[in-house]
Amino acid sequence: MRTHKGLLKLSVENPECFWAEQARRIEWHTPYARVLDTSRAPFTKWFVGGTTNLCYNALDRHLIERAEQPALLNISAETGSMRSYSYAELHREVNQMAAVFVSLGVKRGDRVLIYLPMIAEAAFAMLACARIGAIHSVVFGGFVSSSLASRIDDARPTLIVSADAGFQNGRAVAYKPMLDEALALATFAPPHVMMIDRGILSFEQTAQRDCIYQHLAAQHVDALVPCVWLESNETSYILYTSGTTGHPKGVQRDIGGHAVMLATSMALLFGAKAGDTMFTTSDIGWVVGHSYGVYGPLIMGMTTLMVEGTPLLPDSGHWWRLVEQHRVNLMLTAPTAIRLLKRHGTQFSAQADLSSLHALFLAGEPLDEPTAAWAEASLGKPVIDHYWQTESGSPMLALPRVTTSSEDHLPRKIGSPGLPAFGFKLKIVDQQTGLECAAGGRGILTAEGPLPPGCLRTLWEKDEDFLHSYWSDHHDQWRYSTFDYAVADEDGYIRVLGRSDDIIIVAGRRLGTREIEEVMLAHPAISEVAVIGVANDLRGQVPMAFVVAKSEIVQHPVSRLRLEKDLIQLVGAKLGSLARPKKIVFVDALPRTRSGKVLRRTIQTMTKNVEKDEVTNELNTSTA
Repeated sequence: MRTHKGLLKLSVENPECFWAEQARRIEWHTPYARVLDTSRAPFTKWFVGGTTNLCYNALDRHLIERAEQPALLNISAETGSMRSYSYAELHREVNQMAAVFVSLGVKRGDRVLIYLPMIAEAAFAMLACARIGAIHSVVFGGFVSSSLASRIDDARPTLIVSADAGFQNGRAVAYKPMLDEALALATFAPPHVMMIDRGILSFEQTAQRDCIYQHLAAQHVDALVPCVWLESNETSYILYTSGTTGHPKGVQRDIGGHAVMLATSMALLFGAKAGDTMFTTSDIGWVVGHSYGVYGPLIMGMTTLMVEGTPLLPDSGHWWRLVEQHRVNLMLTAPTAIRLLKRHGTQFSAQADLSSLHALFLAGEPLDEPTAAWAEASLGKPVIDHYWQTESGSPMLALPRVTTSSEDHLPRKIGSPGLPAFGFKLKIVDQQTGLECAAGGRGILTAEGPLPPGCLRTLWEKDEDFLHSYWSDHHDQWRYSTFDYAVADEDGYIRVLGRSDDIIIVAGRRLGTREIEEVMLAHPAISEVAVIGVANDLRGQVPMAFVVAKSEIVQHPVSRLRLEKDLIQLVGAKLGSLARPKKIVFVDALPRTRSGKVLRRTIQTMTKNVEKDEVTNELNTSTA
């Protein structure tokens, strides 16, 4: 048996051999003829000629052994409801929705835009698309109309699936008016809009276009829709990610490579096995929800929790009670969510029975050492950091969770997600020269092509943008840029410092905002920090910090002033005088996504042409 160190080495030195072994983790309808095709690099193809189906691998193949095992638990802290679906029941629901899609004219290669909250029907819709060979494009529920319109125009969906309402901080949010506004703004008019009527808010229907899912589903109760067998490199989904171009970037994922990578990462990086229960807190509108909320756990034959609500609803113990009640084995969330819970102490986590939990995994943004140490001490469980992107679809930096012997063990280093994950040839290069940085040198994190299976194949209908946005030809070697700033130590452990556009230049010195944030988070009075760069006539840019402190501190002006001085001195002592924040703004909360991620770009936008006190008020209002 190969050790993990041996597997990591094999995955970069002989990727065809490594991934041929991993491809046995899924079922193929037609065997592939070739593992890897780089004839059109960097447009890589994996498992060429092989046919398979994501829905088949997630549901059908498990029916013989685990038909009655729970597959999906859908819990809403907003409505107080819980729905459980066994593999047999989920299979039936997905077939029913697939039949409805077919009745509305959806066919292989058509796009279905999913604009839903965290309800079971969202998973049904994704899996139904996979079953019939349609391409799903999930847009974060409640996304503003203008952004939704641009995604409609780019994907040109045959069908849009939405609902009457979702929730935001306990308040019902009407989706249909936002969708109707987006459709009015869009130039493309989809033939059908299908609404999931949750019975929360009334909505108007447009004749000849809108329909109600429950009415159509009643006509297909016992439907059995055959899986469409798709070539490995056909498109499974489009997921839009932010960019600097002003136009949506539709990350395009394949089928066979995606399934193989998910099965591999679940087994080797998460240590998951069939029958385990996984709780991924991310919204399905983000890639984490795609990979490890829906597809990954189901491909492995696990139970997955899909939860509607925030970490603090009804209180900060909600997540830990779910872990106890449903005997969760693996949990995946974002560092910001843990920092948010940190503000409320260890009372609830200490009360919950977390004996079933093997580890807490974090991803989505860099994990600072104080948060990692607090979480590990509070939970009494390993806290494992992962680094990845929408584009990669799975971890790029990680450490294997399953070891075969003590010699195979790779130690964790708090503050670093670890080493390059299977198949990733990562290098840190100087942003100006493109030369590889020595240990301790800071630069841009890059990956040599070919990227491993499951990574984006291109951008939807924008091959040239894909080529020019992500790739450079460095001495006849294609190099992919993550656009993230990083540093590696002597052992090769990589620490991600933040986006390259989160680097601020103060008097000619490059400073990572994450570095400043991490120093400030080490202060016991601080719960959360977001640092941005603001223009300065003398130094070009200076740091500005938005800080969430313990309420008893900021309520007293003298204590607040003392804390501000302490933080400035702490940053200066650790990083030098140029890193000291020019301003520290105390706020009640930071603006964040429904999944808990801090919206730093929103903060940056709010600071433009706005005075300090007005920024404070606007931030506090936006997070209410």
